[in-house]
Amino acid sequence: MARLTVFFKDKAIHSALFENGIVHIGRDETNDLTIDSLAVAPAHAALVIRDTDCIIKQLNDDFPLIVNHEKVKECHLSNNDTISIGKHDIIYNTTESTEQLRHSGSSTTKGGNSLNREEDSAYTPIPAANLQIMDGQNIGKILPLKKTMTRLGNSGSGMIVIAKRKDGYFISALENNGPITVNSKPLDDSSLRLNNNDVIVIDNTALQFFLA
Repeated sequence: MARLTVFFKDKAIHSALFENGIVHIGRDETNDLTIDSLAVAPAHAALVIRDTDCIIKQLNDDFPLIVNHEKVKECHLSNNDTISIGKHDIIYNTTESTEQLRHSGSSTTKGGNSLNREEDSAYTPIPAANLQIMDGQNIGKILPLKKTMTRLGNSGSGMIVIAKRKDGYFISALENNGPITVNSKPLDDSSLRLNNNDVIVIDNTALQFFLA
């Protein structure tokens, strides 16, 4: 399984999970991933997703395929590779390898600040979930939410905690010193259940919540 997130001018416009198999990318609406741009071929590229690897192939010689700033006809993809098609970028993430993005210390975000992540070791048997960074120098990176409590933010500029419960994932503010929003609405003192694709903004960094 793989997650593809489409960006235009450094803004995420679409994100989707794909099972093992062939994923067609292009301008035509018959594609599995459609990008509505004249700079994209009707059938531009195809991904072959397997359990152990993923290969991307160019389908039209008149429309270049660029992976990590290099033109390719075909290549193997690695986690967090950037696929450039026309004026759009696509971040490729493997669901199996997001665990390597976990850090016992902190994760760097926009402006050189950090999102300090403190998690305990308890486990709740509900679907796994992740946060994807939507802007800044780590744009496209995925942070898994595998523990019961995940704390994000910096003291003085806003801090939140995401709790993993039997009935879902809930966000609440620990320090609301900075602008903290969920789907552009301010987060108050109450606990809010997160839904798939909700967008959280904390310390001027946007993160999208999604179920794995």
